[in-house]
Amino acid sequence: MTVPVVVVAGPTASGKSALALALAERFGGVVVNADSMQVYRELEILTARPDPAARARAPHVLYGVVTAAESCSVGLWRIMAGAEIARARRDHRLAIVTGGTGLYLRALTDGLAAIPDIPAAVRGATRERLASLGGPAFHAELAARDPVMAARLGAADGQRLARAWEVLEATGRSLADWQDGADQGPPGDWRFFSIRLMPPREAVYAACDARFERMLEHGAVAEARALAALDLDPGLPAMKAVGVPPLIRFVRGALAFDEARRLALRDTRRFARRQMTWFRNQMTPTLSLVEKYSESLEAKIFSLISEFLLTTDP
Repeated sequence: MTVPVVVVAGPTASGKSALALALAERFGGVVVNADSMQVYRELEILTARPDPAARARAPHVLYGVVTAAESCSVGLWRIMAGAEIARARRDHRLAIVTGGTGLYLRALTDGLAAIPDIPAAVRGATRERLASLGGPAFHAELAARDPVMAARLGAADGQRLARAWEVLEATGRSLADWQDGADQGPPGDWRFFSIRLMPPREAVYAACDARFERMLEHGAVAEARALAALDLDPGLPAMKAVGVPPLIRFVRGALAFDEARRLALRDTRRFARRQMTWFRNQMTPTLSLVEKYSESLEAKIFSLISEFLLTTDP
């Protein structure tokens, strides 16, 4: 039995969530989150998670399913997404996977390198070594053992540096070797229809600014304060979500509000720019739209999805 899957991708504030919701309502679907920050329970406002009204209109899954004290890897997300896609098929629903995390989407559609599980002892020792040495010295040690991976990573990218080191320690092979090897692809009966939203850069920037202002109006500072109160490791993914570091510095008294707001807006734009570059260069969609999603596009999109479903084996 063929399993149709619709993917809605694009930079932040391009209208992905609204399009995914419209598709879910029209085709009896379930929206599957593919945003690496929207998986964290404590980041509802700061990640613009679909609100209760949207969730009441159609099922939404994989939103707020991991605590900020944990790290959700691409491998874990892929397992969870696969389970939700299978569940949607059993329930006779269309899985609509949406998000701006390109690595998640590529892992779903193309697969992941078959890296063995890393023993907890190796993982813990790696984190301790990184914390002890600091990023630059740790990067230098990695460069001496694995120059290929070190050249791909910056000294400030602690999470990926640790990943490269622990894979080398546990497997005796560079992470680059694993990444460049054969991938574990999706099940052979899955069929994808991918939509890429790529509005003009200035339109995305304006939408990012407006959305962040709405976040502030709806409690972003209180959410940052609650997150800061957990006193979590600043290296955890949730603590590095766009907008979180400057707001946490503000609630801790280390930064004026206007400066925190300026930095958050700047970081959001930079993040959107990186996303646009990734999707432009790394994704070959079934349908590419060069404007922000609006209801005026629905007739065209719905027609193409209907055709896709009709030509997909039942």
